[in-house]
Amino acid sequence: MLMGTVGCGINLIVFTRKNLRKNPCSIYFIAYNVANLGFIYALLLSATMEEGYNIDVSIQSLIICRLRLYTGILFDVLSPFYLILASIDRILVTSQDALVRQKSTRRLALLSVTGGTLFWTLFQSHALVLTNIIQVGPDLFVCYFQPGVYLDFFTFYAILKQFVFFLLMITCGVWSIRNIRNLQRVRIIPDLSVSRTVVENSSQVTAKKDRQMILMLLIDIIISALFSFVYAIYLLYLQITQNYNKTTDRTEIEDRIGYLCLFCIGIPYCVSCYANLIVSKTFRNEVKKVFLCG
Repeated sequence: MLMGTVGCGINLIVFTRKNLRKNPCSIYFIAYNVANLGFIYALLLSATMEEGYNIDVSIQSLIICRLRLYTGILFDVLSPFYLILASIDRILVTSQDALVRQKSTRRLALLSVTGGTLFWTLFQSHALVLTNIIQVGPDLFVCYFQPGVYLDFFTFYAILKQFVFFLLMITCGVWSIRNIRNLQRVRIIPDLSVSRTVVENSSQVTAKKDRQMILMLLIDIIISALFSFVYAIYLLYLQITQNYNKTTDRTEIEDRIGYLCLFCIGIPYCVSCYANLIVSKTFRNEVKKVFLCG
């Protein structure tokens, strides 16, 4: 959790610097890291307190219970949503059509982030009403979604969301790569005795900074995709076994597996900065400037 907080903080400092914040993609990265921080403190903090210190405030207050689950599933959907928006922006900026490239603007980025955030904030509001503190055993309570139709709905919704977001992120990432390859095709033009290589439609070649943005985005997509199905599979298991008579020991084991799944899905929210440091020279240089120059 500490690594995630530090990593998101560094990302926010870098992407809000003057020479990067003018790039529309930086707006999506800023929103992405804010959502990551929200997820870390909405779910990972409470899970750490419960598992490590046996402190679960969500079962002591229905309001806290509902707010915890609501903010958790909200930031869980906002984070990949912002990645998809960033992917679409990279598709626009790598297009061979100049008119399409011009659609990648800060104004569009701000409108997309604001509109999308409002939509998901309202769409996920069901968790503020249909979650409860449930007794699952003698003196054993959990803050969770109400069993029955609503749990069935949320389980299938979570699985569908992960599947659709996974496909969208992969599709947009591949599309961006294809656009880059199309832009960077070269041809050899003879000039007397000298052969010189010129880039076809050189005015359309993606700037170095944009390529670095794409590289960072692609690594975020890969990491997110690797862990995107973990919690959905756990929810599917709960859905299948919800009518089983479970012993207290089995329930506790399932809870521990749930915490493990929560840890796995928390990885993409915490490692983005460190992945950026590995794959992007521009990002490394900006981090150096932050620590050396302030």
